[in-house]
Amino acid sequence: MGQKVYINGEYFDKKDAKISVFDHGLLYGDGVFEGIRSYKRLVFKLKEHIDRLYESAHGIMLKINISKDEMTKAVIDTLKLNEMDDAYIRLITTRGIGDLGLDPRKCKDASIIIITDKIQLYPEKLYREGLKLITVPTPRNIPEALNPQIKSMNYLNNILAKIEAINVGYEEALMFTASGYVAECTGDNIFVVKGNSLITPPAYLGILKGITRAAVMDIGKGMGIDVKEEVLTRHNLYTSDECFLTGTAAEIVPVISIEKRVVGTGRPGRITLELMKEFRKLTKKDGVKY
Repeated sequence: MGQKVYINGEYFDKKDAKISVFDHGLLYGDGVFEGIRSYKRLVFKLKEHIDRLYESAHGIMLKINISKDEMTKAVIDTLKLNEMDDAYIRLITTRGIGDLGLDPRKCKDASIIIITDKIQLYPEKLYREGLKLITVPTPRNIPEALNPQIKSMNYLNNILAKIEAINVGYEEALMFTASGYVAECTGDNIFVVKGNSLITPPAYLGILKGITRAAVMDIGKGMGIDVKEEVLTRHNLYTSDECFLTGTAAEIVPVISIEKRVVGTGRPGRITLELMKEFRKLTKKDGVKY
């Protein structure tokens, strides 16, 4: 059986899974999304992802025409139909079909799309040996313009930063706020370890409060680590003992250098490796079975 994609309550073969050219998600990036992972038929933190999707939609006054329970069932049913034990789930809701103007009132019904597939954000080698980061000129969008807790379909800010990293031969870019403080990477949150402290930038600087970020903070606290949200500068990164990124697709990926400055020993650090181990344990028990 070929891959099936859920669109507005129906399933379509991958080649037939299409949306209207008048959908405002396509025309204007007017919509919100979630990236979700399942591990051995357990959807990790599904409730948290569903809650965030509906919060994002509420933030842009986009009415999702099915309940959270119905959305949860649709995700589970799509995974079952595609017979996937381990998957990356992209859950999308757009403003829906309108006209070529901006007016959202022209869009009568939101569109809902569920795609289940595989994803590998970084090569496996980088999880063993570590990732090298480069900082880029493109700053993170200011939170006053678009609240970062709204997981919008318009990722052009992140894509421009990603292009800048690729152009100089790097896998990932580190973005700063307009004031020059550390924000996040193009698709992941960032942490540093200094002594027994685990530090990540505070959400008010304009970063997404990632679900994996929150899980790692909880794991760290359970390990007796002093977990902090603090404003970070380049110098804090350069002089950290360890550094790593977190995200649904990335999970936890160690960072071994930033702008050619070696982080710690130049190898994935002890605390990073321990957090990776504990995170893998968490994925086996925290989620919804299907």
